[in-house]
Amino acid sequence: MVEFFDPTTLYDDGDIELELIGTKERRAQWRHRRVGPKYIKMGKRVKYSGAALNDWIEKNTIQTDEVA
Repeated sequence: MVEFFDPTTLYDDGDIELELIGTKERRAQWRHRRVGPKYIKMGKRVKYSGAALNDWIEKNTIQTDEVA
């Protein structure tokens, strides 16, 4: 499994690294629809754990057949 995010880091919703998975607006839509990676609410702030982000990426990875 490739780790795109540091599993020991807590990322703020405004962190530029999160653009890898979607824009800030897209992540807000996902939270509203209750899809996307797990997140933590701290008052009005939204945080994502690196481990949860890596898990979400792994679950959404599509394995294709390699063509030689």
